[in-house]
Amino acid sequence: MLTPDEWERYDRQVMIEEIGQEGQERLKRSRVAIAGAGGLGSPVSLYLAAAGIGMIRLIDHDRVSLSNLNRQVLHWEEDIGKKKVDSAGTKLKNFNRAVEIESIDENITETNVSRLVGGCDVIVDAMDNLPARYILNRSAIKKKIPFFHGAVNGFEGRAMTILPGKTACLRCMHQGLAPEQKFPVIGVTPAVIGSIQATEVIKYLTGAGNLLINRLLLYDGLNATFREFTVNRNPDCDHCGDPLTPSLSQPSP
Repeated sequence: MLTPDEWERYDRQVMIEEIGQEGQERLKRSRVAIAGAGGLGSPVSLYLAAAGIGMIRLIDHDRVSLSNLNRQVLHWEEDIGKKKVDSAGTKLKNFNRAVEIESIDENITETNVSRLVGGCDVIVDAMDNLPARYILNRSAIKKKIPFFHGAVNGFEGRAMTILPGKTACLRCMHQGLAPEQKFPVIGVTPAVIGSIQATEVIKYLTGAGNLLINRLLLYDGLNATFREFTVNRNPDCDHCGDPLTPSLSQPSP
């Protein structure tokens, strides 16, 4: 049930036909794991906290540096040297004290990923490297947890929603490993892509609208355009291929 303060706080979004009281209560009951508390993790976590998600679990093992501050808007100059999950967690708690914030200062690995995302209704990919994304993608498929992918480079970004057992996954789109390297980015790009990811999470949890499933949305900030590409599920995918995951289905929010 929504408290009187929650009714007032979320009044404008409860007015949205596709959300309403039932949708708002679903958001309040939901648990979201956000892998990454940086450029993408900042807008994703901020807007999910604003929407009234019940619990947000932040997972990151980095500390705030000066070079982060052009894009990681939950971290400020006085946070330099602090753990990112602590810096971001403090801001989110001050922003909406009704939202439970779990801060986990760990690198994501094959051995701990199941524990890190366990008990959550969705997983948000706010990482900056493909190996970690693959680990999350595989775990999401095994645990039947929807996975919300986002990535940025310079003025460009992309987003896609993955429903285990029903849609193409991240591995269907990528083959092999990309080299880990420093890449350019301006802060407005993760703001756009992170907002899209947060929108997809809200839509999934409330049952509103049409998700970005089997569709890769590409954003070109320099030309102010969006393009969309179909991503087909690969039956031989070594993450989600039929022989590995024959019985997965979309969980109910």
